[in-house]
Amino acid sequence: MAEERPGEPTVGQLVAQASQEVSEIVRAELALAKAELATSAKNGALAGGMFAAAGFLGFYASILLTIAIGYGLVAAGLAPWLAFLLVAVAFLLVAGLLALFGKSRIGRIKAPQRTIESTRRTLSAVKPGHTDR
Repeated sequence: MAEERPGEPTVGQLVAQASQEVSEIVRAELALAKAELATSAKNGALAGGMFAAAGFLGFYASILLTIAIGYGLVAAGLAPWLAFLLVAVAFLLVAGLLALFGKSRIGRIKAPQRTIESTRRTLSAVKPGHTDR
């Protein structure tokens, strides 16, 4: 057995000290992570608010542009009812095309096959008695 020298810490004391220092480091890292995440959350919230304001203003601008197009057609000599009807029909055509393109894209959505297979292999390796289906 090793001799204990006076003034030198024992192995138990060194382990306790190391454990305490690791705990302090973990607490410090957690505090740093909290501070960084708080800053990121504030920036994210601010960015989200700016995007919302931009969308709000863009929406109203599109309404005003629609009215301007209608009055432009009236100034070009069309009856007001016909000018605004043409603008509405044009918007409906664009909306219909976007819906068709969206519908064709929905058919391309597939389950994440590689992830499912990887998860099945992991489960069969970790859980005894688990069988792949």
